[in-house]
Amino acid sequence: MKALVIGATGATGKDLVNILLQDPEYTEVVLFVRKTANINHPKAKEILTDFEDLESVSEFINGDILFSCLGTTSKVAGSKEKHWHIDYEIPLQFAKTAKRNGVLKMVLLSSYGASATSKINYFKMKGRLEEDIKKVNFDQYIIFRPASLQRRETDRVDEQFIIPFLHFINKFGILKKFRPLPTDILAEKIAKSPKVLPDGIHIIEPEKIFNF
Repeated sequence: MKALVIGATGATGKDLVNILLQDPEYTEVVLFVRKTANINHPKAKEILTDFEDLESVSEFINGDILFSCLGTTSKVAGSKEKHWHIDYEIPLQFAKTAKRNGVLKMVLLSSYGASATSKINYFKMKGRLEEDIKKVNFDQYIIFRPASLQRRETDRVDEQFIIPFLHFINKFGILKKFRPLPTDILAEKIAKSPKVLPDGIHIIEPEKIFNF
């Protein structure tokens, strides 16, 4: 299978790429990146991409499965509008281009609480993206909605406090659904999902991810 990956340089994206490259069922892994990720592997192919001009790389957006791990924070994006552009507009445009080019499957990394009707901007943005990609009509569409992620060497101040707190209260059986999910474990589930699930739409909520 030929895999396409956007968001390949993020925490989960990096782990996903490593797993895809080690999996013999994935014969080619195409990464769409702003700058080189310096991955030296015979199955890896980097496409340096201007994400403001996807048409310039549209000929390369073809294969079997599109994996989207693309996302940022409002602080890094700099504004609500830029955040929506990165987390919503770009993945949606990739999805539409991929389907037009014959890609039949897509796996989307979303978020717990995603809802197009949410009053919280982040959850509304993720929910809108889920719904609008659904309209693209992939044969197989898998959505992962993890709660708290455990990133290695995170520089996010909130995670440096929240993750240890969640680990502590989880010991007492509290908020088990929200126990921190290491990104490498999440990436394993993401890579596995299109191989074991049938066609159709699948939403994997936090409580199901660990046992998936």
